[in-house]
Amino acid sequence: MSWRNHIAPAQPGRRRGAGPSARRRMVVVVGLLGLVSVALIARAFDLQVVRKQFYQKQGDARFLREVPIPVSRGTIFDRNGEPLAVSTPMMSIWANPAEVLDSDEHIPALARALGVDAEGLKAQLAQRSDREFVYLRRQMAPAAAQAVLDLGIPGINGQREFKRYYPSGEVTAHVLGFTNIDDRGQEGLELAYDDWLAGKPGAKRVIRDRMGHVVEDIEQVRAPKPGQNLTLSIDRRIQFLAYSELKTALEKSQASSGSMVVLDVRTGEVLAMANLPTYNPNALGGSRPDQRRNRAMTDVLEPGSTVKPILMAAALSSGRFTPTGPIIDTTGGHWYFQGHDIHDTHNYGLLTPTGVITKSSNVGAARIAMQLDTSLMYDTYRAFGLGNSTESGFPGEASGHLRIGRDWRPLEKAILGYGYGLNVTVLQLANAYATIADGGVMHNPTFIKGGESEAKQIISAEVANQLIRMMETVTGPGSTGTLARIANYSVAGKTGTAHKASAGGYAKSNYTSAFAGIVPASNPRLVGVVVIDDPQKGSYYGGTVSGPVFSKVMEGALRLLDVPPDNIGRWYVGGPLQNVDGLVGSKPPVDAPLDDAPIDGGTP
Repeated sequence: MSWRNHIAPAQPGRRRGAGPSARRRMVVVVGLLGLVSVALIARAFDLQVVRKQFYQKQGDARFLREVPIPVSRGTIFDRNGEPLAVSTPMMSIWANPAEVLDSDEHIPALARALGVDAEGLKAQLAQRSDREFVYLRRQMAPAAAQAVLDLGIPGINGQREFKRYYPSGEVTAHVLGFTNIDDRGQEGLELAYDDWLAGKPGAKRVIRDRMGHVVEDIEQVRAPKPGQNLTLSIDRRIQFLAYSELKTALEKSQASSGSMVVLDVRTGEVLAMANLPTYNPNALGGSRPDQRRNRAMTDVLEPGSTVKPILMAAALSSGRFTPTGPIIDTTGGHWYFQGHDIHDTHNYGLLTPTGVITKSSNVGAARIAMQLDTSLMYDTYRAFGLGNSTESGFPGEASGHLRIGRDWRPLEKAILGYGYGLNVTVLQLANAYATIADGGVMHNPTFIKGGESEAKQIISAEVANQLIRMMETVTGPGSTGTLARIANYSVAGKTGTAHKASAGGYAKSNYTSAFAGIVPASNPRLVGVVVIDDPQKGSYYGGTVSGPVFSKVMEGALRLLDVPPDNIGRWYVGGPLQNVDGLVGSKPPVDAPLDDAPIDGGTP
């Protein structure tokens, strides 16, 4: 057989060595493309439908922002419409640190525009590179801030804000207080009425580009509500008078501090409240905490002889005393009571109750106190607000201190008769005198013009009128308050010269000098109280240190308020001087300062 016979015949329809068919390859390719298409469609469905909200939020988070709409704080006006605190627009510069550091070649120019060190700025940004918002400088003048923004540095943005400005500066600082860098009240009336003044910032959604610039406002989320204005009872003119005269007196006497309060008798409105030392609320950085304290509200003092009219209110209300009797024996100028020497600086002899006020006799006041029922004396002191807050609403107001009457020891009661053993604020003392001036009706002091004030009858109108007449003698010849006189106006008042408490008793050469007065005495309109702490040069008596301040300030206030004179050509509304001498008991000597200091420096 031939070799060809051993070769197997070829299979029909298939070539030797041929691979997979083209059809199979096509099926595989089309299948793969179909799967990819299905996956893409599924992914698109997932992105566009299933998780649309999530990715929309992610996109918005990169370009859509909710930003605050700043509002202006309400303006504070004095009673005559003069601005005392206003808000001015400012601009703050902030940065996204990471974006700024990505183009750090701009940092030197940015530092120059901000007025800071370039290396320090770069370090500050590096330390906060994980944040998206960092303030670089707050409350810049708009023009200066715009110069920074005009540099076009990526990641640098501006935010509008407001800064508080006080036109009267240090004159009204203690009444108004101040705000912090976020324009929130921190002290004084700025704090007390912060919610009223601050308003509520609004909010809006905006789109920002990659540079941080707003390119489109989308919607307002919350409408801004500007702060409301506030009109105070303060009269800026009288406030300036009080500040100026108080400053002059402190410089002359080299005293450590001083306060003055002026009240409207009929309403309880505070027309002026000045304190020294003071500070400039427009430049807080250079002030000390003790300068920012409103001493008329927060500091307490022993009132000394300025409390004697309140003692006399209890005496007259008891029915056992009248302005002219019974006669009080102060012979010798000393009363040795329970081992202590209660003394006067002169021997006044026999005095009427009015004479005790006129001469400011400690011996007479102590003897009257010991004849009064303790509960009556305590209740009267308490009714006049001693030891109680005046409820003026001023932040940090002190309540003072007055021990419960049932705990008084005999010596303590005697000393309380002439103003030791208790503590009051200047405003409390002024409010007590305003109660006498308004016919025995007490008003809660208020700093708001036309503010509602609770009124209550403390003593009878008859007793109040008797007290005013008795206190008129204090500014007569030979009395302690002659320097508090006001030409052509009758003045009812009382001096107070109190030794300051110290370790182990009372300091012999440190005093609180005070004068409290009512004008005009015939138809009271104003009350003023002046307290000067620790005068070191010249006289230290309340009548000679604080009396002149009262006279000058109240004279100006009466003129500014157009109060008509009531005492042209004579000192006493009730008639010539000899008619008043009968109330005093003994003829007053030549004008001379009289001491109404306490017992012999020992501990009460």
